[in-house]
Amino acid sequence: MNAPIAPARLRVGIVSAGRVGTAVGESLAAAGHDVASLVARSPESRSRAAARLPDARIVDTATLTADSSLILIAVPDTELPGVVDQIAAAAPTPGTIVAHTAGAHGAAILEPLARLGAITVALHPAMTFVGSTDDTARLASSCFGITSRDEIGDAIAAALVLEMGATPVRIAEDDRTLYHAALAHGANNLIALIGDAVAALDAAIAGPHGEHRDTATVDGPDPGVAERILGPLVRASLDNVLAMGPSALTGPVARDDTATVARHLAALARLPDPHLVDGYRALAARAAARSGAGPQMHELLHEQSPEVTA
Repeated sequence: MNAPIAPARLRVGIVSAGRVGTAVGESLAAAGHDVASLVARSPESRSRAAARLPDARIVDTATLTADSSLILIAVPDTELPGVVDQIAAAAPTPGTIVAHTAGAHGAAILEPLARLGAITVALHPAMTFVGSTDDTARLASSCFGITSRDEIGDAIAAALVLEMGATPVRIAEDDRTLYHAALAHGANNLIALIGDAVAALDAAIAGPHGEHRDTATVDGPDPGVAERILGPLVRASLDNVLAMGPSALTGPVARDDTATVARHLAALARLPDPHLVDGYRALAARAAARSGAGPQMHELLHEQSPEVTA
């Protein structure tokens, strides 16, 4: 990637002061930009803005548009077209930079603003946000998926990301949905996976009637023991797969141990949540495909057992 041209100090307006907008706003302010105005409608957003971007004024969209040389739209995907229309109605000054943080969209959704002379870019941080200052710290080690209409927008997008300490990665307009699907699969679905694993482990620790819950550890009751068991294992597995790829796979599927996997399915099918076994079956089938498991393993994982369909 060619070295981008660093933008001048910008007067930034952010719509809105949610988790993403606040974190990116803090990062831009730390880079020397003037985060001057915010749209923050909910009490939670206003409180977050007061604590973390105290110098920014709370204004309406029209005022923010008139006051900003960089407009950052940090709203959910479903709200993005409406906000674009509001900004277009306020007639931004030609040359205004307008960026959005939505993962599934590129720059095309900002076309009404491009027709008015705005420089339009997509700046999606590949990071999860919880609403604390930790979000801002994590941005410095993250990547941003950037998409723009032209080389000028590309240079500006890359420079903004680099100023925040993050890494810009170009994503073509037509590939934004695939890019976003990959991130959702790897991050959002991971949360569902770990939630299922915690539920199953909690049940194993407690026993069939919960009789072992108070004696699971030598220190007595521990409601977080399942997370404590899984934490080091999951972190090591994540590090391994990122470093080694599919060869990091271990366990009964990788060993083509059909008998053990069959017992897993039977045990999971007895839990109150009938869908937990479905998740195991689906992901184990993907692991089997990647590990070259034999036909018996594939047959086991693709059949619907009576316990699941009942």
